[in-house]
Amino acid sequence: MKWQLNPKRADFDLLAKQHGISPLTAKIMVNRGITNDAQMEHFLNGTQADMYDPMLLKDMKKAVSLLEEYLQKNKRIRIIGDYDIDGICSAYILYKGLSFVKESCDGIDIRIPHRVTDGYGLNDRLIDEAVEDGVDLIITCDNGIAAYDQIMRAKDHGICVVVTDHHEVPYEETDGGRKYILPPADAVIDPKQEDCIYPFRDICGAVVAYKVICALIQRVLCKDIQNIEGQVSQNSVLEECLVFAAFATVGDVMDLIDENRIIVKYGLKKMKTSQNMGLQALISACDLENKEITPYHIGFVLGPCFNASGRLDDAYHVIELLSATTKEEADALAISLKQLNQERQDLTTQGEEKAYEIIEAQGLLKDRVLVVYLPDVHESLAGIIAGRLCKKYYRPTFVLTNGDDCVKGSGRSIEAYHMYDEMTKVKDLFLKYGGHKLAAGLSLPSDQVEIFRERINEVCTLCDCDLEETLMLDLQMMLGWVSDRLMDELEKLEPYGNGNEKPLFAERVYVSRVKVMGDKHNVVRMQLRNEENSTAVGICFCDGDAFMQDYINSTEKRARIAYSPEWNEYGNCRSLQMKIRHIEWY
Repeated sequence: MKWQLNPKRADFDLLAKQHGISPLTAKIMVNRGITNDAQMEHFLNGTQADMYDPMLLKDMKKAVSLLEEYLQKNKRIRIIGDYDIDGICSAYILYKGLSFVKESCDGIDIRIPHRVTDGYGLNDRLIDEAVEDGVDLIITCDNGIAAYDQIMRAKDHGICVVVTDHHEVPYEETDGGRKYILPPADAVIDPKQEDCIYPFRDICGAVVAYKVICALIQRVLCKDIQNIEGQVSQNSVLEECLVFAAFATVGDVMDLIDENRIIVKYGLKKMKTSQNMGLQALISACDLENKEITPYHIGFVLGPCFNASGRLDDAYHVIELLSATTKEEADALAISLKQLNQERQDLTTQGEEKAYEIIEAQGLLKDRVLVVYLPDVHESLAGIIAGRLCKKYYRPTFVLTNGDDCVKGSGRSIEAYHMYDEMTKVKDLFLKYGGHKLAAGLSLPSDQVEIFRERINEVCTLCDCDLEETLMLDLQMMLGWVSDRLMDELEKLEPYGNGNEKPLFAERVYVSRVKVMGDKHNVVRMQLRNEENSTAVGICFCDGDAFMQDYINSTEKRARIAYSPEWNEYGNCRSLQMKIRHIEWY
């Protein structure tokens, strides 16, 4: 791993003075590409009032007009989402908002595709079911942009279709560039459309759904501006929708910058007081009821419970949880989801260990793009395992498994590799594919696995430097500089997450009093001391046994650490510790 200090330069003292922050905080912000006064003001003090107008999304006016018309005429409306966090939250947001506008949920329902029997997004079965059920309008969420044939099928049966999505628009390469292929829907809302003027393209499907509901409620209530009671209800409904837009933004690993940062910042605040009985039951089941909910809790505790349902059972159970009307029902569903997630964790570990064996036995590390075939692993676990392999080996990774009638797979990527674009180069191999820069899904005939591995590597243009992970450091900072005042400053940069990572500092230290902890020996606690005799407690989440062996083998017990200072809270006590992300002995 290559260590690199962020080279960005600016007048940090001037920026600090202008925005009432320390030069160190200004440096960290500039390191993240926040370089001018307007960007800094938006980052530090942006509020919900600074969120972008939903009407800037292409086709929004057309979509809300159709939705209002079909609601007023009591037509049957079906929401079709997806089986992951984003698709589930998107569907619930639309259901909550449409039901509010109609003042009842009659005639509005949700379908979540089953991962195994349906696969991702729209399919012919879902369209045929809608036809049989007499559905008048289908609104998709977190899918639909690539479902040309299925939407044409719906249109042929007289069904109105509104697509809300955030994935890449399919295209064909031509001599003149790219020809984008939009589905034949009545309205298509997707910020990735080439001619969409929305200022921020990198929102998740749930945020797109949230924008639809904001625009629809605004349109309906503006016609009855005297309806004060309705506007109070509106605020309550939109607050709940914002909570799940924030939940999905973190769960779908979107960058916490620009509008996403505002959505997550305020969504997390409202999550603590959310009246959604199901969400509160899950928070309680995961022992988080007395804790401040952070992006970490969504990404690694609560969110996986949502995903586990879609991976091993039926994601509609999460919709049932979020729609629960009694505490008893909510508690039972929450406990069930938590248990399902534990089962998923155990199966994932088994699949991951099998993947390491195959990579070693087949010499797959000679490839720049990893393609690992795990026929006996549940197809729903492919994405998680791909993510772990990608992180371990730092190269684009596809994990393929056996589906009912074909091979299915998921991919996870690195910064230098646009997964969707690279897959498009070999799209003739796929029965179906889709995704974006860092993640994708696919299905292909079972006899094409090895051919796919060969061809995806043939078209790969990654060089050796692309496959060397770079640890980007904010600055070299001595342990003695870490103080309560500094921690207060760093809090201004929260919430942290993808695209706005915790500040990372470097220091050379002596290490002593090493203790390996945890049932899985995956936590290491130690004492740190630098050349100036400043001391601190260090904590590292890693293979504890391997860490201890490296420590024993180190003659000088000296190391270079990349660390982030954080508060360790236990009971009523709070103390500073240095969370070590990487360590090199010398």
